Amino acid sequence: MAKFVHDPDARGIGRVRYPRIIAKDPDCAELLAKRTLTNLYNERPTWLDLAHRKLDEAVFAAYGWDPSMTDEKILAKLLELILKRSAEAK
Repeated sequence: MAKFVHDPDARGIGRVRYPRIIAKDPDCAELLAKRTLTNLYNERPTWLDLAHRKLDEAVFAAYGWDPSMTDEKILAKLLELILKRSAEAK
C-alpha cells in the first residue's frame, strides 16, 4: 500500500493513487469499459452481497442497534444522532 501513497506526511498520510489499467487490445478495452461500479452493483455478485451484510452487521453492533430495524427506524436514529452531535458542537 505504501507504494501507492504520494507525498506522505510524518504519519504516512498522503494522496493515494492506484495504477491505471490500460487495455492491451480492443477486446480487452471493451471488457474493461464494462467494469463499472454501476454494473458491479447491478450484477450484485455473492461476494459483494456478503461484504455488505458483514459491514451492516458491524455497523449495527457498533451502534448497539437491533439488526431487524426498519429503514425508517434507522433514519430516525441517524437523525437523532446528527441532531445530538450538532447540539454538542455549539
